[in-house]
Amino acid sequence: TAVGAKLLQDTGVKDIKDLTILTPGLTVTSTTSEASTTARVRGVGTVGDNPGLESSVGVVIDGVYRPRNGVSFGDLGEMDRIEVLKGPQGTLFGKNTSAGVINIVTKEPEFGFGASAEATLGNFNAHGLSASVTGPLFGTETLAGRLYVAARERDGYNDVLTGKGPSKRDQDQDQGFYTIRGQLLFVPNDEATFKLIGDYTKRDENCCGAVQIRTGPTAPILNALAGGVALAATAKPYDRVAYSNRGAPSSIEDKGISLEGNIELPIGELTSITAIRNWRTDNGQDSDFSTADLAYRNKDGTNYSEFTTYTQELRLAGKTGNLDWLVGTFLADERLDNKANFLYGNDYEQYLGRLLSRSAANPAGIANFISLLTGRAPNTTFTPGQGLYDKYNQRAKTIALFTSNTYQFSDAFSITAGLRYSIDKKDLDTYQTTSDGGVGCGIGLSTAGQARIAGIVGAAATPTVVGNLCLPWANPLFNGRGTHQKRTDKEWSGTIKAAYRFSPEVFSYASYARGYKGGGFNLDRTQSSNGLQSGGQGVVPIYDTSFEGEFVDSYEIGLKNTLFNRTVLLNASIFYQKFTDFQLNTFLGTSFAVASIPEVTSQGVDADFLWFTPVRGLTVQSGFTYAKTEYGNQKIPNDSTNALALLPGQRLSLAPEYSASGSLTYERPVGDNLKARFNIGAKYSSEYNSGSDLFPPKLQESYTVVNARIGVGTADDAWTVELWGQNLFDEGYTQVGFNAFLQGSSGLSAAQATYVPANDTITYDAFLGAPRTYGVTLRAKF
Repeated sequence: TAVGAKLLQDTGVKDIKDLTILTPGLTVTSTTSEASTTARVRGVGTVGDNPGLESSVGVVIDGVYRPRNGVSFGDLGEMDRIEVLKGPQGTLFGKNTSAGVINIVTKEPEFGFGASAEATLGNFNAHGLSASVTGPLFGTETLAGRLYVAARERDGYNDVLTGKGPSKRDQDQDQGFYTIRGQLLFVPNDEATFKLIGDYTKRDENCCGAVQIRTGPTAPILNALAGGVALAATAKPYDRVAYSNRGAPSSIEDKGISLEGNIELPIGELTSITAIRNWRTDNGQDSDFSTADLAYRNKDGTNYSEFTTYTQELRLAGKTGNLDWLVGTFLADERLDNKANFLYGNDYEQYLGRLLSRSAANPAGIANFISLLTGRAPNTTFTPGQGLYDKYNQRAKTIALFTSNTYQFSDAFSITAGLRYSIDKKDLDTYQTTSDGGVGCGIGLSTAGQARIAGIVGAAATPTVVGNLCLPWANPLFNGRGTHQKRTDKEWSGTIKAAYRFSPEVFSYASYARGYKGGGFNLDRTQSSNGLQSGGQGVVPIYDTSFEGEFVDSYEIGLKNTLFNRTVLLNASIFYQKFTDFQLNTFLGTSFAVASIPEVTSQGVDADFLWFTPVRGLTVQSGFTYAKTEYGNQKIPNDSTNALALLPGQRLSLAPEYSASGSLTYERPVGDNLKARFNIGAKYSSEYNSGSDLFPPKLQESYTVVNARIGVGTADDAWTVELWGQNLFDEGYTQVGFNAFLQGSSGLSAAQATYVPANDTITYDAFLGAPRTYGVTLRAKF
C-alpha cells in the first residue's frame, strides 16, 4: 500500500499510528509509553515492551533502518510518501524483517524557493506550530536545503484519580514535543547526488495510564489500603478515568544523522547510506494502576532504554542485456543500554500479607501478616522504596550480503531472484541487584523460615507462601548476579518471483519468500524450579534467557491492474505465510517472558483500490484485508505454568480477521480564486483479542474509526483553513489488554487448558485507543 503526500495530509497522518486509517491489515498499538509502539501487518508483529526483541515489522525512514517501532511514533515531518510492504522483506531493506516494512520517504530539498507554515488548535487544549523552508543555498544550482521544525502540545486523554499520592497529576496521556529536521542536497554533476539529513526530537509527556476493563475481587483489599477508592468498583473504561497514585512521566530523545550518496559508474549506480542514530526513553510508572501504593518504577535515570546504532549500506545496481542486477552489503552495530528499577510501594507488604492470609476481614491483624510470617518488624520485610535495580548491556552486530536480479525473458515475462546471507552476533552483559538483599525471600528459603511459616499456614500452603515471598524482584538469588551471554545466527533468506504482463494495463505475479528475524535475549528477570526455561514454577534464576530466530515461508499470487485509461487502479493478492519459532513476548502478571511458538500461519487476501471518478475532483481510495492468522495446534514449549494454554489453534492477539479502509476526497472551485476540499476516511476492524495470552475478557468487539476534514483556501494553496475531526463518532476500543499486577488468577492449571470464567479472579486493565479529537488548522505557503 503506497500513500502519497496529499492523501497523507488530507487524512491527518503524522505518524505510523495515524497511517492505520488508510491501510487495512496494519495495526499499530502503544502500551506503557508511546515508545512502546508496535506495528503488525496481516496480524503479525512483535510486542514492544521488551527492548531485547527486534521488530517483525521494520520501519525505514529515508533508507535508514530504525531499531524498534517506537522511534517512528512522532511527527515525521514533510512526507513524500509512505509504503507499507506486506510480507517478509529481507533482500532490499537493510535489516531482515519477517512480517513487513513501513518505508517512509520524506520530501527532499528543492532548487526552487518554497516555504510553508501550519498552526493547529484542537480540543484537549491541543495546539501546534510547524514551519518549513526549502531552496538553493549560496545562490548555486548544486546545493539545496530543507529545514522543518514543529512543536505540539495537548492535554491528556485520561482523567487521573491519585488518592493519597504522592503524585498530584490529574491527567495523563498528554502530548508535548518539538522536532527539527534539516537536509542538504548536493548535486555536483549529472552523475552524482549526495543527501545529508540530521534530525532531533524531544518528547516530555505523561503516558500511559491504564483503565480497568474488569474489576476483580481484590478491589476491596486495595480500597482498604488506599483509604478510599483504589479502583473503579464497576469497570467503565470509556469514562477514561485512570487510578494511579504515582505518575507516568516519559521522556524520549531521538537524534541522528545520515548521508546518502548515489554515483553513476560505468558499470552501474553505486548507492551508499551511512547513518548513526541515538534513541533513549526514560519512564516512570505506577505498576499496579491503582491508588493503592503497591509497586512502581521511578524515572530517576535508573529506568531507561537507550539505543545507539551505526548502519552502513552499499548497493551497486546495473543492467546487462536483459538482466537487471543488484548486489549489496549491510552492516549494523547496535548498542543497547537498558536499566530497570521496580520498587515496593508503601502498601506492598500489607497487600501481600492480606492476599496470603486469604481474608480482609481484620485489617489491623492482617496488615502484620507478613511480619508474623517472617518475624521481622512491620514494613521491614518489603521496605518501601527498595526493590530491584538491574542493567543490561547488549551489543548486536549484523553483517549481510544480498543480491536481487531480474531477467526479462520477453516484454511480458520476467523472473526475479533475490538472496541474502546474514550473520547476527549478540553479546549481553547483565548485572542484577536487589537493594534490600531480598530479606523476606531469604527467610522463606531458609529451613528455619519454612518451619516458622509451616507452623502458621500449614505445610501444604508453605510452598505458595514462599513463592509469593520470592517473586522475581524480591529474590536474593538475583542480588549481585552478573551474567554474560552470547549467540550467533547465520541464516539465508531470499525470494523468487515470476511476473507476467497480460497487457500494458494488467500485471500478474507469483512469489515465494523466505524471511528471517534474529534471535535474542529476554531482558527481564525469569526464574523456574531448576534454572532452566523448561522448569516449573520456582525461585532459581534462569541463566539462559535466549530465544531462537523467527522464520517465515511466504507464498503470494497477485494482480496489479491499471484500467480505464488509468482512472482505476486495482491490486489484489492471495497470500499464505507460515512462521516457525515465532517470538511471543507476553506479560505474565509478574514479569515479561519470551516464548518461541512452534508455528503461526497467516493466510488470506489483500486488495487496494483507487478510482479517479468521472466527477471532476472526486477520488475514492479503499482497501480490504482478510487475514486468518492463527497459532498452530502444538502445545507451547516451556509453558510450565500453563499461562499460554489458550493459544494453540487460536487467532493471534490484535489480529482482526477482516479489516477495510476507505477514503473519499472531493475538491472543487469556489468562485474565481478559491477552492474547497473535503475528505472522509474510515477504518473497520473485526473483533480481536487484545491480550497476548488470549484470555476472553480481553476481547475487543469490531469497531470503525471515522476521520474527516473540510478545507477552504486559495486555488494556489497560498492559504488554507481546515476543520478536522478524528474518531468522529468517539468509538471506544482497546489497544492492549493485560492482567493487573498481583490482582487475581485466571484459574488455569497444568491440567486445565480451558478457560472457566468462574475461576477467573483477575482485574484486567487496558490501554485505550484515542478518543474523538477535533480542531482547526491554518496552512500557508510562500
